[in-house]
Amino acid sequence: MAAPLPGRCGFFVEKKKRFCKMIVGKGKIFCGEHATMEDGSSSSRRIVCPLDPKHTVSEDKLDKHLKKCNSRQKDKPVYYVENINSGSADGDETQELSLSERSRVELQSLLDKLKAAVTGLQSDVEDRVLSHPALQEELSNPKNGDSAHKHLKQQSSILGHLEELGLLGRGRCFVEFGAGRGKLSHWIHEALKTREDLKTSEDLQLLLVERSSTRFKVDGKHQDDGVQFERLQVDIQHLDLSKVPLLRQKKLPLVGVGKHLCGAATDLALRCLLETPGLREETEPPPKRLKTSKPAADPAPDPDPRLASDPNDPEPASDPGPGCSPVLGLVVALCCHHRCDWRHYTGQQFFLQRGLGATEFSAFCRMSSWATCGLRPTNQDRPPQDLTNQSGEEEEHEAAEEADAVNGFLSAGEREQVGRLCKQLIDSGRLHFLRTKGFDSKLTQYVDARVTLENVLLTAVPRSKSSTSS
Repeated sequence: MAAPLPGRCGFFVEKKKRFCKMIVGKGKIFCGEHATMEDGSSSSRRIVCPLDPKHTVSEDKLDKHLKKCNSRQKDKPVYYVENINSGSADGDETQELSLSERSRVELQSLLDKLKAAVTGLQSDVEDRVLSHPALQEELSNPKNGDSAHKHLKQQSSILGHLEELGLLGRGRCFVEFGAGRGKLSHWIHEALKTREDLKTSEDLQLLLVERSSTRFKVDGKHQDDGVQFERLQVDIQHLDLSKVPLLRQKKLPLVGVGKHLCGAATDLALRCLLETPGLREETEPPPKRLKTSKPAADPAPDPDPRLASDPNDPEPASDPGPGCSPVLGLVVALCCHHRCDWRHYTGQQFFLQRGLGATEFSAFCRMSSWATCGLRPTNQDRPPQDLTNQSGEEEEHEAAEEADAVNGFLSAGEREQVGRLCKQLIDSGRLHFLRTKGFDSKLTQYVDARVTLENVLLTAVPRSKSSTSS
């Protein structure tokens, strides 16, 4: 760029090898950020913002700026309750060691514990790739690149599983955890608005939960549709669903959804849905789940072995009756087990029953990365691909620990197998948690591994509902 664009700043940004593109005031050469570069400028001296050093502000306008700066301390919303979904702090003081800091004796001991813990667990995950007609046109659009096509396949299968479980319908609120741009909620809305029976949007709500400020949000496109889209910028860890104004208006039952809900965020979402104090008392459950089931003492396993995490697991807690949870079900694509945290983990009881604790959990979380992103340094047989699934439209996850930390201890194939066992064990703890809450849950490979290596979907519906359908 030989010269600045008309009406734009005349400061040359060396790092970007172009002129600044900010609009300048009438008669000015530089924008406010670069006004100090203008010789003889009468502008006030610019100083670094005390709230955020990434931008500057005119010194004489500092007081006014501090009142509206995006980095200022804002009032907490009514649904913000500090650490409400965090879980127990027991074990937080455990010192975490990286795998490279452990001796081979320690690593072998961990492998022995892992193999003993997974013994008896259902090892096969059903391969069930579904689709939904709402996305067929977009999937066939040649203008979509590989990245967009990858996400569309995942969203289509998730909607297919929602449909199959009877969760995709009106008369409920869909809570999308880790919503990002809100594409999954967008397609849920698109799928439902094509239904002939959807005459009005009064009984459909979409609640998007995302802790980060997100650009290019798609929910903004639906503001004129009459559908209740609402975005909550809050960490799931601090979200009290019973205090969200949108949910208190009509008190619709909830369906939890998420696409690649990273690490501990999955456990936080499960706690948020199933352990939020106040939800049970304030939301009236659907009539079907008012029916109590007798059996707290029936030790018989589930009819479908895939629905049980372990035949030796304790039976679920007795049905709480009229005050039961208003959750119709959940469908969550799992991701990044290496970012799980013992404090937030919902399967603590499951681990403790197997003689495992926070120390083993931390090590297994690190080893779980071997299943997806620990093979690059040593496994040269695989074709080049996005092994970590860390790039893309809505999936920006930090890299896991590399496998060469223990290079030579196990072969590449053995490390991958160990990583999968770690993921299986961690997810089995989540299945156990859901069973104690009265849900039938299972793990399913919802897309091909060539689309994403993080291709496991966690689904759950209340036991009474699944029993009725069967």
